[in-house]
Amino acid sequence: MPKVLIVEDDDSMIAALRDGFEYEGYTVAMARDGADGLRQATESAPDVIILDVMLPMMNGLDVCRDIRKAGNIVPIIMLTARGQEIDKVLGLKLGADDYVTKPFGFLELTARVEAVLRRASGRAARVEAYEFGGVKADFKKGEVRRNGRLLDLTARELRLLQYFVEHRGEVVGRDQLLDAVWDYDAAPLTRTVDMHVAKLRKKIEDKPAQPRFLVTVHGMGYKFNG
Repeated sequence: MPKVLIVEDDDSMIAALRDGFEYEGYTVAMARDGADGLRQATESAPDVIILDVMLPMMNGLDVCRDIRKAGNIVPIIMLTARGQEIDKVLGLKLGADDYVTKPFGFLELTARVEAVLRRASGRAARVEAYEFGGVKADFKKGEVRRNGRLLDLTARELRLLQYFVEHRGEVVGRDQLLDAVWDYDAAPLTRTVDMHVAKLRKKIEDKPAQPRFLVTVHGMGYKFNG
């Protein structure tokens, strides 16, 4: 199971989180201040970090900033106090993957941990341009052309296509697409993915009803063969 590093200085919170994650089968490491959290983030190679904002020695925002400055892309979930929206905004800008507002339920936290771990496992090298069939996509410019004609793709369709290109040849599940392409808080349904895939097919396929590039893998999801 994954290793979770919990950086928290409240004794009751530490005990509850440690017991909860160990019960779920995670390997748990603990740090009671920001400086130790930063050290363990580098030395112990956790799979995910749960990082409180208010910490002794070094606050969580500074820890998050220094982790990212070092090039470490480990998923980070920030714990913020109720009403401290500025902490949420700063945390996300500094590179945090998600945040949870105290007080929170353990089931919500574990769901968010599972989501960021899925996203991390699905990361691929970012593709800025790609060609397949008669389609030329320039993701950096946000333009996709088919046989020279500029396609009218929404921002979501553009990101969806880019994700498929980055994971070409792989079977991609609907839940994986929801985590990667849709915001977690939007909580869309899996049929939303199907609707967007159908719209994208109409724009990039010669025969959308018999797709050549973006095919359905029944019971599993989709695969891009471009």
